[in-house]
Amino acid sequence: MEPSGQESERGMRLLKSLVVAFLILFSTSAASGQAGTPVSAPPNIDPPGELDKLKNSCGAFSIKSVPDCVEELFTGQPFHIAEGSIAPQNGFAGGIAYLDHKNTDNWRINWNADAVASINGSWRAGAYLKFVHAGQPLITFTRGSQGANRNLTELPEHTVFGLYAQAISLNKLTYFGLGPTTSTADRSFYGMREVIIGGNVVKPIFNPLKLSLYGEINRRFVSLRPSDGQPSPSIEVLYTEATAPGLTTQPGVFQLGEGLRMTPVFANAIVRLNYSLAYQQFIAPGNSTFSFQRVTVDLGHQFALYGKTTRFLLPRSGNGPDDCSLDSIAKNPECPKAFTRNLESSVSFRVYTALSMTPGGDIVPFYYQPTLGGSDINGSGTLASYQDFRFRAPNVFLLRENFEHSIGSWPVGVTFIADEGKVGLTRGDLGSSPWVHSFSAGLTLRAGGFPQMSLLFSWGGNEGTHTSANVGSSLLGGAARPSLY
Repeated sequence: MEPSGQESERGMRLLKSLVVAFLILFSTSAASGQAGTPVSAPPNIDPPGELDKLKNSCGAFSIKSVPDCVEELFTGQPFHIAEGSIAPQNGFAGGIAYLDHKNTDNWRINWNADAVASINGSWRAGAYLKFVHAGQPLITFTRGSQGANRNLTELPEHTVFGLYAQAISLNKLTYFGLGPTTSTADRSFYGMREVIIGGNVVKPIFNPLKLSLYGEINRRFVSLRPSDGQPSPSIEVLYTEATAPGLTTQPGVFQLGEGLRMTPVFANAIVRLNYSLAYQQFIAPGNSTFSFQRVTVDLGHQFALYGKTTRFLLPRSGNGPDDCSLDSIAKNPECPKAFTRNLESSVSFRVYTALSMTPGGDIVPFYYQPTLGGSDINGSGTLASYQDFRFRAPNVFLLRENFEHSIGSWPVGVTFIADEGKVGLTRGDLGSSPWVHSFSAGLTLRAGGFPQMSLLFSWGGNEGTHTSANVGSSLLGGAARPSLY
């Protein structure tokens, strides 16, 4: 198995150039902030800086100050500790994140960069830039709790342009073969590096339904490598190009995407919908047989049992993945507080499908195919009683029912999840593929802007039980990172 060295190296060189450009932007902004009063600073207000916040929250240790200190360390600006599960089986990753912003008359420019590494040598580094069209007077900094009880689901939508460059290297991924008939005896391991450089735009078109148009363009570079010393053989020992398409060569691809997103709330924020429809095109100039298209439909339905809740806020497109700001155009944005006095609970139902089109006999490389079982490469859990990446195919279908309730007014909650899913080598195979079931129960932690955490015990499949722990790769309220497939 030989990685596509030249294309991967070109991707890494381009990533390094973009990171340097981001660092220049950061230093220029910091220098201008020191040279004089920034344009965005509200009159007669001097918001506390990072050092002041650290002194106030962590300077004098007491039991009462611990929550504020922890919040500042893990969600503060411009620097905070970055943490999260980097990918299934690759461990918990830690590092540092930097974020800042600059306001003009009509735009707010948000940027952040981060780098994390895990104990098994896997790592991720990226830089993310957002241009948010304000379209209204910027919100000023206020002290106290005046905004604590506002309905966070009714914050206005804004046009957002995003640029990003991200590289990730994973040392331990599993492959069981393709389709619904694979077995656990087919397991193999491999390593992967992926560089993604691109941009996207979100344009609101009908605010009453929070309906937006979405577009993206990405350049992707993937290189695979053996993963020796694992409980099962490395992938090249068990599989060939015929049984693992893309194993011997991984051409760089241009990936385009267009879609619609709708996130309305009804009945005093009790009913919340999260709908998305996306059409993606993967174009491989170096190997036309690896070009394909994908249609993704994701319909999320959430019913809050208590009207005022902050535990289930959706990612905000104006934020970076390390930014949990409640409003992406506020002059001095704040994250939601980790502790509330409200009981918070919801019942959710989700329908998800991804369907691939391969005209002219083209093939979807296995590393771009969605998976069900445990967690996928982006950290999204499905059919959690099975091993990670257990079922892989170009076409998948998933139903999920979920109940979650906070324990008193604490950020810890209990959850129960039921999943039913199936995969198919062709779209028509989804009709005849068997349903696979899984049930999970456990604890969740949704504390202010901290990454969502979960500890689940799962059962119900025909391959035993599975206990999993996961920490989200983005802060709650932060934008999702670019998908790895």
